[in-house]
Amino acid sequence: MATRGAHPARTGWAGWIYFGALVLVAVGIVQFINGLTALTRSDSMYVVSSGTSVQVSVAGVGMGLLVMGAVLAAAGIGVMSGKTWARVLAIALAALSLLTNIAFFSAYPLWSAIVIVLDVVVIYALVAHGKEIRRS
Repeated sequence: MATRGAHPARTGWAGWIYFGALVLVAVGIVQFINGLTALTRSDSMYVVSSGTSVQVSVAGVGMGLLVMGAVLAAAGIGVMSGKTWARVLAIALAALSLLTNIAFFSAYPLWSAIVIVLDVVVIYALVAHGKEIRRS
């Protein structure tokens, strides 16, 4: 008989939840450092594809990386502390990563396949077993 308000027993999937959270924190830190590095550069880069060139501000990309890094790290820390908002955000970010890697599969098949499998495992762990790490 289940008691009201009792936390579910931990299974082996709790480890995958912590793994996904640590990956979010690590990627967030790397993105944040990349953003800081980009902000120190004031030049522009030119993306050339089939004769079309597009000017991209490195500082603008840097700000985006700073924000994304902070969001990723916050989501990872929130997941480790059992926050529901962080689980939802982490699932959304993993789904975005999954879709992005499907789009780039033809360019990077091995790397994309590895990331897709990890994204699926992390999404499953967060959706099906995410409540296991909730703390009172």
